Amino acid sequence: MKSWMQTLLRPLLKFFFKVFFRVQIRGHQHLFNHDRLLIIANHQSFLDGLLIGLFLPIKPIFVVNTAISKQPLFKVLLSMVDYLAVDPTQPMAMKKIVKLVESGQPIVIFPEGRITITGNLMKVYEGPAFVAAKTGATLCPIQITGASHSYFSRLPGTHPKSLFPQLSLTFLPPTELPMPDAPSAKLRRRKAGEEMRKLMQHLNFVAQPITTLYESLLSASALYGRKRKLVEDIKQIEYSYGDLQKMTLMLGRLSNKFTAPSERVGLLLPNLAPTAGLLIGLTANGRVPAMLNFTAGTDGIQSACTAATIRTIITSRAFVEQAKLDKVIHGLKDIQIRYLEDLRALLTLKDKLWWIGFARWCPAKAVPKQASDNIAVVLFTSGSEGKPKGVALSHRAILSNIAQIRSIVDFSVTDKVLNALPIFHSFGLTAGTLLPIFAGVGLFLYPSPLHYRVIPEVAYDRSCTILFGTSTFLGNYARFAHPYDFFRMRFVVAGAEKLSQAVKETWFEKFGIRIFEGYGATETAPVIAVNTPMAFRSGSVGQLLPGLAHKLVPVPGIDSGGILHVKGPNVMSGYYKFEKPGELQPALSEVGEGWYDTGDVVALDEDGFVKITGRVKRFAKIAGEMVSLEVVEKLAVQTSPDKLHAASSQPDAAKGEALVLFTTDPSLTRERLLQTAQQQGLPELSVPRKIRLLEAIPLLGTGKTDYVTLKQMALTA
Repeated sequence: MKSWMQTLLRPLLKFFFKVFFRVQIRGHQHLFNHDRLLIIANHQSFLDGLLIGLFLPIKPIFVVNTAISKQPLFKVLLSMVDYLAVDPTQPMAMKKIVKLVESGQPIVIFPEGRITITGNLMKVYEGPAFVAAKTGATLCPIQITGASHSYFSRLPGTHPKSLFPQLSLTFLPPTELPMPDAPSAKLRRRKAGEEMRKLMQHLNFVAQPITTLYESLLSASALYGRKRKLVEDIKQIEYSYGDLQKMTLMLGRLSNKFTAPSERVGLLLPNLAPTAGLLIGLTANGRVPAMLNFTAGTDGIQSACTAATIRTIITSRAFVEQAKLDKVIHGLKDIQIRYLEDLRALLTLKDKLWWIGFARWCPAKAVPKQASDNIAVVLFTSGSEGKPKGVALSHRAILSNIAQIRSIVDFSVTDKVLNALPIFHSFGLTAGTLLPIFAGVGLFLYPSPLHYRVIPEVAYDRSCTILFGTSTFLGNYARFAHPYDFFRMRFVVAGAEKLSQAVKETWFEKFGIRIFEGYGATETAPVIAVNTPMAFRSGSVGQLLPGLAHKLVPVPGIDSGGILHVKGPNVMSGYYKFEKPGELQPALSEVGEGWYDTGDVVALDEDGFVKITGRVKRFAKIAGEMVSLEVVEKLAVQTSPDKLHAASSQPDAAKGEALVLFTTDPSLTRERLLQTAQQQGLPELSVPRKIRLLEAIPLLGTGKTDYVTLKQMALTA
C-alpha cells in the first residue's frame, strides 16, 4: 500500500506544491551522502514533514510523535514517507533513534517537538541534540518559511493566513554537534540542548531575506494587509500599511525636489508616524536620512552636520515651537532649513496623478532600485565621551539586526510596542520603530521618554505589551506608575546603560515583571546581546546574537575578560568624523577590517552569557592599578540605593589619577563607602576621597549619563 502511494502520489504532490505553493529551494544543496545523517528542521505547520519528504533527494525516516501519528489526516500524510512513531515521554524513545542513526539510516527530526504557535522558535528539546552528539552524526539543518501562514499552521486566527502561501526550504551547510565536556550525563545533555537551540536560532536568522527598508515595508504590507492598522502616535491617529506607503512615497518624492541622490539629509523630528514615513521615503529615493539629536544643542547639532556634511535639515515648525528649539535652529550656520508644513506647497497636479495612477498600484516600481549594502541611515553617537561621530548604517546592517532579534524573540501581531525612545537613538530606531513595522507588530510612538507620569498611563490605555527603555527611564516609570498600568506588558527590555538592581527589584515586586537586560552600540545597529525568556542569566546582558563573531583582546592590568571586538552583518559601514567631514572611514579595529572595537571590557561565561566589566575609557589608573569607574558607581549604589551617582577621575601628581564621585545624596560619606567596600571585598583604591554633591546627575537626551560634562567638573573639583 505504502509503495503504491509513494510511487503514484509523490510525483503528483510534488507537482502540486511546485505550482500552487511555488516552493523555492535555497542555500547549500547537500549531497546527503554522510554515513550518519540527522536532518533537523523548524516546525511551522502540518505540511512540514510532507514538504521535506517531497523535496529531499533521499528518502529519510521521519521521527513523529505517537499521538500525532494516530490522527486520521496524519495517517494519510505519513503513508507517503517512512516514519518512526515515538513517545517523547518514554526514556527508550531516544535509544530507538540512536540505533537508527548508527545503522546509517538518514533521520528527519523536529527539535522543537511541537508546531509553533508564535510564528517563532518554540522550546528546543534536549533529546535530538543528545542523539546528534552521542552518535557523531552530521547535522543537516533545514529552515522552512511560509508554512506558518498557511491554514495548516497552529498560529492563532489573528495572524495572516493564505490558502497557498509561497513556501521555501533553506539548506544550511552540514555541521556537527560534539559531545559537550561536562562532569555528568545530565549536564552534557543540557549543554547539547543549548547548542541545538543556538543552531536553530541561527537557522532562523539566516533564512530571513535581507533587502532594503522600503522593500521590507512593501513585503510586510503584502503579508499583513494594506488595511491593517499598525502605527499610532500622540495625535491618536492610527495609520495602516497603506497610509505608511503613501507617506513614504509622497514625502520621499517631495523631498527629491530640494535634495540630491546620495545626499545626507538631516531630520530633526520627534517620534511621529510621518517621521518614520519620511525616513523610509528618503532611503527609497537614494537619499540618506541623518537622524539629529534635538537635545544636543546648537553646538552638538552643528558638529554632527559638519561630520556628515549635512546641508539641509527637515524639521517641523510645530515641533520647533513646542520643543523650544528656535534659538538652536537660528544658531545653525550654512544649513538650509526645510519645514514639513511647507512641503505641501511643493505638491503639483503631476505629483497627485503620479500617486493616483501609478505609485498607488505599483509601489515597487515607483522608486529606483536600491542595493542592500547602500547606506540607509546615519545616526550619531551620544557624545557622552567626546564629539558625536556619524555612524553610517546600511540597509543590510539594520535589517540584519532586526532579523537577529526576531530569531530569538517571539514578536507577534497580537503585540503592541510602546516606543518613547527617540528615533535619533539607535535603540529607538531599530528595535523601537522599524522592527514593529516590518514584523506586523502594533506600534505606539510617544515623543519623549521623560514624561514619567504619562507613559505608564499610555501603556495601560493602549494595552501595550512590549516596552524598550533605559534603566533610568524604567526606574522613573516605576515610581509614578499604578501597579496595574503594565498589566498587559510581557516583554520589557533595558539597554543603553547598566540596569540597576534596584530597578529590577522594583519592577518585579510592583508589577511582577522581569526586565530583560540587553547590550549594544550605535555601530552595531544597535543590539549585540540580550537576555530572552529562552536564555536568561541574571547579572549578564544575555548571549551574543546569531551571526555575530567576537574576539576578546586582553587588557594589561585587567585579569578577567578583555575588550570585545565584534564582526557581523549588523556592523556599521563606517564613521563620519568631525575631523574629516564627509569622509567615510570604514569599520576597523586592531583585530582587522570589518571589526568593531566596542571599547567595553567583557567576560563570557561557559554558556556564552556576556557580563560587562566596564569601558576601557572608564577606568582610572591609580598607583599603577586599574580601577573601574563603574565599580565605583556600583559601590555608591550599594551604599545609597535610592539616590543617583556617577564617577569620574582627575589627574593626581602622586598617584597618576584620583577618583571623583558625584552624588545626589547629601549624607553619603567616604566612611560609609569604606564600610560597604569592606563588606563586598573591594580594595580601598575603589573608594573615592572626593565626593561632590549635585542636585541632579547631568543626562543626555538618550538617558545616558553625560560623562563629558562630569569630566569637566571633575577637573575643577
